[in-house]
Amino acid sequence: MNDSDTPVHRRSALRAGAGAALVAALAAGCGDGNSAGTSAKTLTHPAPKKPAGTAGAPAPAPAPRRFPGQPVQIDHGPRDRARVALTFHGQGDPAIARTVLAEAERARAKVTVLAVGSWLDEHPEMARRILDGGHDLGNHTQHHIDISSMGEAQAYAEITGCAQRLRRLTGSIGTWFRPSRTQYATPLVQRLAVRAGYPHVLSYDVDSLDFTSPGAAAVTRKVAGEIRNGSVVSMHFGYADTVAALPVLLTELDRRGLRAVTTTELLT
Repeated sequence: MNDSDTPVHRRSALRAGAGAALVAALAAGCGDGNSAGTSAKTLTHPAPKKPAGTAGAPAPAPAPRRFPGQPVQIDHGPRDRARVALTFHGQGDPAIARTVLAEAERARAKVTVLAVGSWLDEHPEMARRILDGGHDLGNHTQHHIDISSMGEAQAYAEITGCAQRLRRLTGSIGTWFRPSRTQYATPLVQRLAVRAGYPHVLSYDVDSLDFTSPGAAAVTRKVAGEIRNGSVVSMHFGYADTVAALPVLLTELDRRGLRAVTTTELLT
């Protein structure tokens, strides 16, 4: 049997076709991918249906976990397992966010979303949308400003402000904390995160640079060229390039036998 007959190839072709359709749709509805998010109203997707028998208020979201043997600041998972974590900064146009989530779910991938508190204030329904898709939801500070330059009181307020929003919306402060405007948390920010209830700070070892709007092909090349077993990839909601790159990237992960999972699963 040649490669073109394999089930994996057929799945990959279908996914690549979906990516082409997304690119075409976005070309008509999206601009330059600025930080406020570009319009993608034609690509909205309904939230996943809840399991049969679900009644009343949803169960509280998972709480942060301590992973024995892991440092406070984590930038990758085990290198001996074919798993990776795609993590998204939760901010921008919710229509694009829903499209990213739907595309991941179509490929049976799970992601981790680090939500900005002010974004949740504007779009509170997104917290449950993320969780209902089986994804991790975490804290990316309240206002997404440079936490490394802040004094102790202000930095702590940025962490706890978002944590309070998450708790109000989901019953949990979120499974992860990631500092804003920096790849790595300072020692002070690490201590403040632990004080706020997060045993670990989530960093990453692969930066997609999608926020620079380099084009979908460049995003895919950057991630595909650096990702390996255990990688944690930084990506963003709110950018057309990210939406267009995701189907192709998921196809490449599938080809390599890498499974995209939540960060919790990556480390479990």
